[in-house]
Amino acid sequence: MATLYLASASPRRRELLTQIGVPFLTQVVPIDETPQAGESPATYVERLARAKAAAVLSILPERDGAVVLGSDTAVVLDGRILGKPVDRADALATLAALSAREHQVLTAVALISETRAAARVVTSTVRFKPLSQTQIEAYWATGEPRDKAGSYGIQGLAAVFVSQMQGSYSAVVGLPLCETAELLAEFAIPCWQ
Repeated sequence: MATLYLASASPRRRELLTQIGVPFLTQVVPIDETPQAGESPATYVERLARAKAAAVLSILPERDGAVVLGSDTAVVLDGRILGKPVDRADALATLAALSAREHQVLTAVALISETRAAARVVTSTVRFKPLSQTQIEAYWATGEPRDKAGSYGIQGLAAVFVSQMQGSYSAVVGLPLCETAELLAEFAIPCWQ
């Protein structure tokens, strides 16, 4: 059986892969995550997922029998990608913009080996309840939004902000498990090992 490498430092992605019983090794190679001019959010997340996986595959000393999983998630509001906050003011503005509105969360998962590559992009829609400035500032004070795309984590304290969701919960967390399992099966890597 192939050896699976996860090209991500995300503890959430590690937890999700572990949840479906897939053994893996973690290897991370930094890549430039700057969106390209005119790039759609779906193209952006798929490009980054593929680039992360390819970067890790390129540094493995033994590539034969290796499969690398790369993933990327973007929070999108009005067609604009909301990255990780640069500072407190950025996070507060992002959360205020998401208040009482729907936004999309796009997550791409890509698998690559020496002989093939495949990827999927999953889009989910999340609606936030109206947030007061006090709630937004209190959430920032928890420290949770500092390293999260869109300045929030649905699997954490911000779960209380979500009034509605359509799509894949695991994709919003960071890895669409249904689609990931399908891709893993294509590479002869079973779940529930």
